[in-house]
Order: sequence, then C-alpha cells, then structure tokens
Amino acid sequence: MRHRLCYFLALAGTLALSGCMGSDAQVSRSLESVNVIDATNLSEVMLTVADPDEAVAYFSRASTEKPDRIDLKRGLGRSLVRAGKPTQAVAVWREVLNMPDTTPDDRVDLAEALIRTNDWKEAKAVLDTIPPTHETYQRYRLEAMVADSEKDWKRADSFYDIAAGLTTKPAGVLNNWGYSKLSRGDYKGAEKLFAEALVQEPGLFTAKNNLVLARAAQGHYALPVVETTQAERAQLLYTAGLTAIKRGDITIGKGLLEDALETHPQHFEEAARALEALEARG
Repeated sequence: MRHRLCYFLALAGTLALSGCMGSDAQVSRSLESVNVIDATNLSEVMLTVADPDEAVAYFSRASTEKPDRIDLKRGLGRSLVRAGKPTQAVAVWREVLNMPDTTPDDRVDLAEALIRTNDWKEAKAVLDTIPPTHETYQRYRLEAMVADSEKDWKRADSFYDIAAGLTTKPAGVLNNWGYSKLSRGDYKGAEKLFAEALVQEPGLFTAKNNLVLARAAQGHYALPVVETTQAERAQLLYTAGLTAIKRGDITIGKGLLEDALETHPQHFEEAARALEALEARG
C-alpha cells in the first residue's frame, strides 16, 4: 500500500509539473488514464469479492452512465448471475451481443444465463453458434451440462473430460461429472470422480456428500476417509442413513441417523425429524 501511495504521489507531482510545462488538455488526458486504471481495478473487485447486489448496483449505474462501454455491460450480466437473477442477466447478455466488439465468450455467458433459467433448448442453440475453434473450459462445461439434460451420456462424458483438462481447478467439473454418473446409476464411476474431485479440492463438501451417496448406493455405509468438521461428519452420516433406509436397510439407516444426532455439535433438526418419522412407522 505504501509503494502504491508513493506511486500516486509521484504521479501527482509529475502531473503538476506537466501542468506548468504543457497544456491543460495533456493534464486532463493523464488524469483520465489514471481514472480508467482505477475503474478497471474496481470492476475486478466488484466481479470477484464484492457483495453480488452491490456489484449489480455498481454496474447498472456505470453502464447507464456509459452505455457504449461493453465491459461494463458484461460486468452487469455476470453480476446478475452471481446475484441469482438469471432472467435479467439473459436480457443484458442479449444487449451485449448487439454491441460492437462481441466475442464468443459473450455467447458462452448468455448460454450459462439461459441454463440458469432452465431454458436448455435455447442454451443449446446459442452454444451451437459458437465456432468449434473456441475451446474454453466454460464452453465445454456448459456443453456437458446440456448433453446431460438430453441424456446424451457419450457426449456428456466427452465434454466433461475436455473441460476437466482445460482448467487448473477441475474439482467443480469433476463433481458435476460424478453427479451425472450418479444420476445414471453408474455408482462406481461416480465414486471415482468424486474421489478425484476431493484430491483436487479436499474441502469441497458437495463432493464429500456425493461420495457418501455413491458409496451408500452400493451398500457401503462406512464413511470414506476424508477431512471433515464435526458438523460435516454429522451431515455425511445423515446422508448415508437416508440412503440406507431408501435401499431397505432400515436398521443400519436408523443407527446412522442416531450417530448423526450424537455427532452434530448442535441440535440436528433434520436428522431428528427423520428418526422420529422412522420410529413412528414402527
């Protein structure tokens, strides 16, 4: 921070000197360049760590003030998705595609927003307009999800595999791929993918829970050896217990629910209700 302050002080001194030696127009251009740098940094913060609703407000205001700035409109579209407002995001991305200097990534973002509104047909149509040479993680992740929605498992597997190879953080897509396998009844294949996801990101709880689901669906109710908090362990026991009950292993399922209640550091309402319902059935 001190180095940055020194930089801006030095820059301010330079601008003051240039004001003495040059025209006001030169100074204005220099100041505008600094403002652009600051605005770019602020946009990046808004897209990553800012509260989603605050980001929406920022980009909405900025894009209204400067309607020709496609980067601000893109920021608005992405912020709306983060804020859980995909329908509004779809409208914004359609506006982006009518502006100059659009890229294939803009179509990918539109497809993602459409998927979030459950418009799989239109999402597929948008993805089909993207040149095959545009090979990105995000594009193939969405292609895999669309193929999943159509139960085209061969294409889904191919796209998931490509997507996983195009990112340095494949845990999320491996988890999605595993869930796809789980929904098909390929429990062993799903278990392998969830385990791979946890190698990449040991703290990914969704993958932990899905791993327990895949194992329990095969009758393996012992929890896998993964790092967990006490609350997470209780949740995993609960998941295993419900799966056991669904498979008809009532006694085992009841025991797992009791373990979940004892393990949780606080009152585990869901497990308590499930156990009460089970006991009421006799």
